[in-house]
Amino acid sequence: MSAASGSDSIRGGGRETGGREAVKQVPDGRSAGPRIDHSAVDESRYERHGGFPKVSRARIGANFAPFVEAMRTLQDLAVSVDAPDEVFGDALAKVRELNELLEPYRAPELQGPAGRAVELPGRGSLLLLPWRVVEAGPDGIEMTGEFRRYHLGGNGAAHGGVLPLLFDDLLGMIVHYAGRPISRTAYLHVNYRKITPLEQSLTVRGRVDRIEGRKTFITAELADEQGNVLADCEGLMIQLLPWQP
Repeated sequence: MSAASGSDSIRGGGRETGGREAVKQVPDGRSAGPRIDHSAVDESRYERHGGFPKVSRARIGANFAPFVEAMRTLQDLAVSVDAPDEVFGDALAKVRELNELLEPYRAPELQGPAGRAVELPGRGSLLLLPWRVVEAGPDGIEMTGEFRRYHLGGNGAAHGGVLPLLFDDLLGMIVHYAGRPISRTAYLHVNYRKITPLEQSLTVRGRVDRIEGRKTFITAELADEQGNVLADCEGLMIQLLPWQP
């Protein structure tokens, strides 16, 4: 079960609020950034609901974002290159060198910037899909992005297992912006309607379907640029009780 919680534009349990990104204006006055409506969000509830820890937004330096993007590219290459064995040997030596460089800085949960850098795609976490929020508020969430080579399942299609990851992260965001209490995923049912392609711009949208006490029922769909629905889902998020982590 995944959690949805929040504090200072971030939610624990690997969920994104989309951040309080500044909405930039282009010359004609149109909004060039994500449209974020925080009107239903009650930040004080994160001190009262469940045993989930309060998560603060990470303050990152100039090098963290390009570091994460370089690591995403490395993931793509790791699953796609066909190189001579000596090249893999050279790469292995460099990866081991990188591991040795980073190992002394290994930090516990909620301390490192990965997963807390809300201004970055996927909040700077390699686990999460690097999609960007287009619009978020009480009426739902819209994000855009693409599945990379790293997400290949076979025959040019995204692996079926990464779609629930995308939907699950979306569910937590929807709960947050709808002003619902901190919740965990009780179930997530995904319908695979069409093949989901790699390296093509896609859109995922979701909203609260209904509320029953501690339960928040959510629906969402993934579509291509032509509006074809590639997959949809139904999810149930349940409010955490005070003693539940």
